[in-house]
Amino acid sequence: MTKETLTLNDALQAYVVANGSAPDDVVRDLIEETARVLPADAGMQIAREQAAFMTLLTRIHGARNALEIGTFTGLSSIAIARGLSDGGRLTCLDVSEEFTAIARRYWARAGLADRIELRIGPAAETLAALPGEPHLDLAFIDADKTGYLGYWEALVPRMLPGGLILVDNVLRHGHIVDPMPGDAGTVAMVEFNRRVLADPRVESVLLPIADGLTIARVL
Repeated sequence: MTKETLTLNDALQAYVVANGSAPDDVVRDLIEETARVLPADAGMQIAREQAAFMTLLTRIHGARNALEIGTFTGLSSIAIARGLSDGGRLTCLDVSEEFTAIARRYWARAGLADRIELRIGPAAETLAALPGEPHLDLAFIDADKTGYLGYWEALVPRMLPGGLILVDNVLRHGHIVDPMPGDAGTVAMVEFNRRVLADPRVESVLLPIADGLTIARVL
């Protein structure tokens, strides 16, 4: 038998989702509302099996101080916030009042509003204003792809030893291996993946979940 990761057809994808922890009404309704209200942008939402994975990973890691770059309508922030240790806090960075207004409603409905802080504005500027010393034990990057390297360089020095950085969309729907990538986001992601792999400050693995998720542990 092959040792390679399976390519999931529709039936296997449905099986994977069905055999993980089922989303509750909050997550189901958020996914449905995002698809209904923002059909052109709904692809920016993380997959529901990825959300379950991120909650479990956050909980296993024992994260207390987390940061998210790119919130959209709030599924990833709910996933992280639900996994935080008692007293944990999540800071969310985004530029859209429209998208995050949906997130705020679902944070309240999920009983998470008291552990999530939203900061609206360019993420690079907000990151630069954060304390420069290590204080974060989990971070998630899911924003403009051309900004990933800048976010990475701002985050790594602010991570506690053993802290985790999760990075979404690192496979770019398979286009990451195109000989001549046709868009700036994919070109940027090729360089980002190369830089993470060569970064001596971290150890990392790229997982083929959803559109690709890198998990990097800061040394």
